[in-house]
Amino acid sequence: MGYTITEKILARAAGLPAVRAGQDIKAKPDFVLAYDFPGYTDVYFKTMKEDFGIARVAEPERFGIFIDHMVPTATAKEEELHINTRNWCAENDVPLFERHGIGHQVAAEVGYATPGAFVVHFDGHVSQLGTFGTLAIGLRRNVMEAFVSDTVSIRVPDTVRVNLHGSLRPGVMARDVFHHLVRRLGPSSCRFQVLELGGPSVAAMSTEGLQTITGLAMFTGALTAIVNPDPVRLDYALPRARKTLEPVSSDPDARYSAVHDIDLSELEPIVVVPPTPADTRDLTEFLGLEINAGYLGSCASGRLEDLRAAAKVLEGRRVKTGVSLHIVPTSQELMAAAAREGLVSTLVEAGAFVSSPSCDYCFGRIATMTAGQRAVSTGTLNVRGRMGSPDSEIYLCNAAVVAASAIEGRIADPRPYL
Repeated sequence: MGYTITEKILARAAGLPAVRAGQDIKAKPDFVLAYDFPGYTDVYFKTMKEDFGIARVAEPERFGIFIDHMVPTATAKEEELHINTRNWCAENDVPLFERHGIGHQVAAEVGYATPGAFVVHFDGHVSQLGTFGTLAIGLRRNVMEAFVSDTVSIRVPDTVRVNLHGSLRPGVMARDVFHHLVRRLGPSSCRFQVLELGGPSVAAMSTEGLQTITGLAMFTGALTAIVNPDPVRLDYALPRARKTLEPVSSDPDARYSAVHDIDLSELEPIVVVPPTPADTRDLTEFLGLEINAGYLGSCASGRLEDLRAAAKVLEGRRVKTGVSLHIVPTSQELMAAAAREGLVSTLVEAGAFVSSPSCDYCFGRIATMTAGQRAVSTGTLNVRGRMGSPDSEIYLCNAAVVAASAIEGRIADPRPYL
C-alpha cells in the first residue's frame, strides 16, 4: 500500500523511512510562522526567555513573523506590541514581514510555501500553503513547542480525498466550491484529518482558487488541506522557495479514510447564513435581502481573480447610495498587480473604498457594523460580532456576489451582470 503526500512529508520531517496515519511522532518543522497578536507572539517571546531560558532561536532561518493585524495602529498599546515584535525579530535575526499584506498570502510570495515542506503556525488558515504541496498546520497554542524545541509532537493524520470533476460555470467561484464541500461532506467530516484535493479538474483550477479552498479547510474540521503539486504550482513556488526539497505526491494506491467526488459543473452560487460557517444555502434563497455593507478581502478571497470578478460586475456601474463597499487586496504584491491591470481605478470609480492590505476588516477592528446592520462578505467567518455588533449579520459569498449586492443594496445574483 502506498503513502499519502502527508505521510511522506511527515516521515521526512521526523527522520523516519516511513510513517502511517495514527502513528505518534516527533517532527521538525521546516518553517515556524506566526503573526504578532496580543496573547500569542508576545507570550511566546516572554515564555521562551523567562520559562525556558532561551535568549535566541538556534535556527532563525526556520522562522518567519508577520505584522498584518492592527495595521495601521490605532493606539499606543498596539504600536508597543509591534515594537516588541520588531525588537525580538532583530535580536534573533528572524525575518519580519511588516505591511507586506496578510501573512498567509505573503508566506507564499516570500517562499515559505516550499513544496514538500512541513510548516507550523498557530492560525489554521496557514493551510492555504497546501496549494503548493506544503503541509502547513495550525497548532493553535501548541505551536509554543516549535518555539522552544526543534520538533513538535504530532499524530500522523488520516486523509480525506476530494476529487474535482467538470468546470465552473459563470458566476460560480472557488468560494462556492468550498462551501459546497461543507454542505456535502459536513462541517466535521474531516475532523483532525487532512483534506487532499485531487481529480482531473484540479490542474485546470487557478492557483488563487485553490488557495481559497485550502485556506478555509478548518471549516470541514480538517487540520489542513493539501494538493499534489503540479507544474503550474511548482512554477510559482520553486523559484521562491526558501529551502531545497524534493516535491512529493500521494501514491496511486495511498490509503484514504474517505473519498468524495464533486462535479463542479453542477454548482451554483452559494451564501453562508449567519451565525455559523456551516449553514450553507443556495444564493437564490436569499435574493433581495437588504444589506448595508460589503467586504471583499481576507486571506481567503482578496486575490486578483476576486478583484477581476468584482471589477467586471462594477465596471460602468455605481455602488448604491448608503451601502459601504470595502475592497482590501490580500497583499501589496497583489494590489500593485491590480493597479497595473486598471482594476483599482475601476473599483474606485464605481464607489468602492479600496484599502491597503490588512487583516483588520476581516476581524472587525475597522469598518464595523452596528446592531441591525447586514453585510455580504468574502471574509473567513460569519459568527456573531465578527464585524462589530453581535446583533449585526454577515452573509459569506463569492466576490461577484459581493459586488452585485453592493450595486443593488440587497443580496443579488451576479450572473446577469456577467
